[in-house]
Amino acid sequence: MRPLTGLVPAALAIGMLAVAVMPATASDLPTVRPRIETPALFDDAAGGNANGDDPAIWVHPTEPAGSVIATAAKEGGLYVYDLDGRQLQHLPASAAPGKDDEPGRLNNVDVVYGHPSRSERRDIFVASDRGSDKLRVYRIDPSKAGQGQAPLTDITDPAAPFVFNTTQAEVNKAETAYGLAAWKRGSNTYVLVSRRHTTRLALLKLTDAPDGKIGYTRVRTIDLPSGFTLPNGQSWTPCDEPGVGPQIEGMVVDARTGTLYAAQEDVGIWRIPADLTGSPVLIDRVREYGVPATYDAETEECVPGVDPGYGGTHLTADAEGLTIYHGKDGRGYLIASSQGDDTFAVYNRGGRNTYIGSFRVGERDDIDGVQASDGAMVINVPLGRRFPKGLFVTHDGANTPEVKDSEGEVRENTDFKYVRWDDIARRLRLDIDTESWNPRG
Repeated sequence: MRPLTGLVPAALAIGMLAVAVMPATASDLPTVRPRIETPALFDDAAGGNANGDDPAIWVHPTEPAGSVIATAAKEGGLYVYDLDGRQLQHLPASAAPGKDDEPGRLNNVDVVYGHPSRSERRDIFVASDRGSDKLRVYRIDPSKAGQGQAPLTDITDPAAPFVFNTTQAEVNKAETAYGLAAWKRGSNTYVLVSRRHTTRLALLKLTDAPDGKIGYTRVRTIDLPSGFTLPNGQSWTPCDEPGVGPQIEGMVVDARTGTLYAAQEDVGIWRIPADLTGSPVLIDRVREYGVPATYDAETEECVPGVDPGYGGTHLTADAEGLTIYHGKDGRGYLIASSQGDDTFAVYNRGGRNTYIGSFRVGERDDIDGVQASDGAMVINVPLGRRFPKGLFVTHDGANTPEVKDSEGEVRENTDFKYVRWDDIARRLRLDIDTESWNPRG
């Protein structure tokens, strides 16, 4: 493991070049309308403690309209939907190994096409289980997906190790597998995982296990910075409760260039070689970057001081879900969830990842708009009549209408919204390219 704090000044110098354009306020930004929403998930006992977080889109190899979306719902497990937003399957999170241990809690999910195993190539979903500090792996059956049936089978190696910890007692302290991004290089499949409440990233390699199961081994880890030197020479560390560092969650890999983009929630977006062997570059910062704050133990909140003006202008903390729209010859876009102001920022995929513009996902008829998005994914290829120019799926952290429980309390309510890519592209004058890239390579 190699601490990278010494690389911060160069990273920030480059990052400052990418944030020179002042955007409109969030209320003035272009608004796109969702076409579909999934059923509500409720984070209470009656709802199975399901709290939506991160989606992944799988494209059917022969029937695009049979493509499916898998979504992580923390203690609620994994939910699978078709392109009409209908639930096809629910796979519960794993039970707690002991009465005083944490139960499974699926946090982020990604898709891999043609993972090479001993017997065949498989399309799989991979999810981070922050409750057990492990990965979960699910095989996708195209024949079932095409017929609207439950398409996933859990093929996780039961002997798979903890990702970051060595004992169950350590796992119960909750510094566990958190954000996740999967990618392939040659004949190998890799998964990058962040560690909750820390700045650590781990590179894992998927491995074959007995009976067709899939496990993993750890290749290396690095730590991103937790403290920063500001232009005025002062040191700054994002404020949180004692012992909690500025964690990373949203991540995506550009497999063509071998580049990882990682969102450090209270800091900004990093660009790093996906094998974790090179120097990180901070390509954009949250607005709150550099603002001094003091943790108030009584209110359990951070009290901010005077803003020195070193923050960015496109992201409001937390910086969350990241996804890539692939175009021809390295063109395309990096899209980031700006959770603090309910918007999405768009950057060029190549070069210095210059900022292009931002948008909101508003309401449409009886579908509400998106707030507090944790995760999103975009795909450029045609997916049937509803999404002929590609699809953008995002988590909605505050779904409405409100629903109350038997005692009159409002239930925590989340879901996922589907947006046509061409609706986004037209509002921001972005490319629509359905042919230059296919996720199957």
